[in-house]
This record gives sequence, structure tokens and C-alpha cells, in this order.
Amino acid sequence: MVVSSLGIVVIGSLNMDMVVRTGRAPGPGETLFGQSFSLSPGGKGANQAAAAARLGGEVTMIGRVGQDGFGNEMREIMRQEQVNIEHISVSKGEATGVASIVLEEDGENRIIVVPGANIELTAADIEALGDVIRQAEIVVLQLEMDMAMSERAAAIAYAHGIPVILNPAPAQALSDELLSHVTYLTPNETEAGVLSGVAVDSVDTAGEAARLLLAKGVQNVIVTLGSKGALIVNEAGTEHVPGFPVQAVDTVAAGDSFNGALALQVTRGAALAEAVSFANAVGALAVGKPGAIPSLPRLAEVEKFLQAASGAGEQE
Repeated sequence: MVVSSLGIVVIGSLNMDMVVRTGRAPGPGETLFGQSFSLSPGGKGANQAAAAARLGGEVTMIGRVGQDGFGNEMREIMRQEQVNIEHISVSKGEATGVASIVLEEDGENRIIVVPGANIELTAADIEALGDVIRQAEIVVLQLEMDMAMSERAAAIAYAHGIPVILNPAPAQALSDELLSHVTYLTPNETEAGVLSGVAVDSVDTAGEAARLLLAKGVQNVIVTLGSKGALIVNEAGTEHVPGFPVQAVDTVAAGDSFNGALALQVTRGAALAEAVSFANAVGALAVGKPGAIPSLPRLAEVEKFLQAASGAGEQE
């Protein structure tokens, strides 16, 4: 493992989430009354950074916000979450990214992201921050940013032996070169399908999709399966790690909390199946609360949850 003072380096988006709660999402041309409206800090990068920090990780974030109220608030929230914000830069020309989220009663969501300042972070910016990446224990990426920037970040990390977690969301096609630089690819069922061309609707089809992605150079594919847990596929074989069924209140940060927790556990030397089980627990706790960053659990809460789940399993 690389000795570093920067710990987990998250390169990603910072958005202000505008959340409307409603019984169901409207159809085309339909107007519905909503139940409530709220502003909540989010963005996949910010969520993942805060998730790891709340669990006790040392986290540095690279990103960009606008020179506006939302941008000031996002930087302050990250600082309060004890994330190093030294490399969150401020755009003079673009507004802070926003996400419009329609949240239904069953916990499902529909999200439209306007990236704003996020998309201004370029490959040249990342090249200038190469020393930050080289001092990381692990680099975490998502796809709400400029693709060339993400590709360059992964290449720099790979060249210096720094493990890379890529959460391929929002779902889109990726180059074989980028995939070959990824240590841990963490698609959900939809994203695994887009990346592989396989319709993923079961543990078996998740495995089929994952093996195709391994052939493109990814070292470990971890397909997240919601309440069914996650499937690990690598050269050693395939392992299904069970989930923790819970009543979902808000699924917005489920995947992000999983990735932040996975990054933390990997840096702490946990076996991969153990790390994924821990991340499953973090995701289960996150969906039980509203909001993105506000829903993220702290370490004591996760440990208590795992202890209770272990006790329940022993009694069965």
C-alpha cells in the first residue's frame, strides 16, 4: 500500500439536490401536487467523500463549484464533514451543479443532473494535480464529470500503482483503456447492462456481465444488487455477498454510500468480501433515511447494525 497523508482521494461532482417528494412521478404532460420540497447537499463525488469521512476515513476531494451561494454552501458542508477541501476549486463562469430529484413514496427516484461547474474540471487540471493523486491510498471516480478528465485521473493513478474505484454512474459506454486502469468497478444492474450489453436481471446474468468486463481489463467487478447484496467477480472466481433487507425511505445515496464505504475498507486492508459486506450494511442504513449526505451513517451506527444482524443470523 502506498504510504500517504492524503488517504482516500475522491475526484467527482458536488451538486445541490432539489428534492420533490410525491406519491408517484408524473407521466408525460401530467401535473401533480407534491408532498414536500427540500434542498439537500449531494453530487456523487461529494456523497462518496462524505460517506468515507463519516466512517472515519481521511478524505481529500478534487472538484469544482460555482462562485455562488450553493458553491459556498457545498464547500462549507464538505469542511464540516471533515473532508479536505483544498482542491475544490471555484469557477467564475459556471454555476454550481444541481440535481432535480423526484422521490416517490416507495423510495424510488428519478434524477436530472445539470453539471454546471463540475464539467469544467479538465484533464489539464488533473495533470496539474498529479502529485495529489500520487499521494493517495485509493482514488474514487464517478461519471458526472468530464470523461477525458476521468480517463486521465485513472491513468495517472494506474501508472503509480494507486488502486482506482470507478462507480460507472450515470450509465454510459466506457473505453477499454479506461476500464483497463480500474481496480474495482462498481456498477449497479442497469450500469452493468449498459457496459456489457447483457440484460442484468439476476445474480447469474450479473456474473455473465461482470466476466465480460473482466475481459476488458478490470481487475475486480462488484455488481451491486440492491437488497440482494452484491456480486464480486475477479480472476479468483465469483462470490455473492448477501445484502441486508431494509425498508427503503430514499435510495438517492445508496450506491454512493456503498462506494465510500468500500474505499475505506480497502484502504484498511479488509478482505474484499468483508469490505463489500460492510459496504452493503452502509448502503442499507443510508436508504433508511431521507436525503443524500444527511442519510449517511457513522461508524458506530454501522457497527451496531452489523452486530444486530449477526445476532439475528445466529438465532435463525
